[in-house]
Amino acid sequence: QVQLVESGGGLVQAGGSLRLSCAASERTFRLYGMAWFRQVPGKVREFVAAIDWTGDSVYDADSVKGRFTISRDNAKNTMYLQMNRMTPEDAAVYYCAKARVGTIRTAGSDFGSWGQGTQVTVSS
Repeated sequence: QVQLVESGGGLVQAGGSLRLSCAASERTFRLYGMAWFRQVPGKVREFVAAIDWTGDSVYDADSVKGRFTISRDNAKNTMYLQMNRMTPEDAAVYYCAKARVGTIRTAGSDFGSWGQGTQVTVSS
């Protein structure tokens, strides 16, 4: 099973930017859709953004549309999430996930592999 490792989390001021990375352990990464989710303790996990296997098709949650950009580099087995104009409401643990198919998926049940998460904190 592919291993996913997130990095890039940290503390940022409101209005600032962070770039998260998700490195996959296997080249099969390039065959599958990927996504970012986030979760605040005590709350339901929230879909953030998804990308298909080619990188040509993306889908963003309304809460991040126009501020966050998902992308991938299949040659590097890595997915990214560029987060701009961040707000305190963006603070959460961010998880990357690999879908069971190559197309866009947004439901957690459609993903078979998850990273361990990276903490993002936004100060007001």
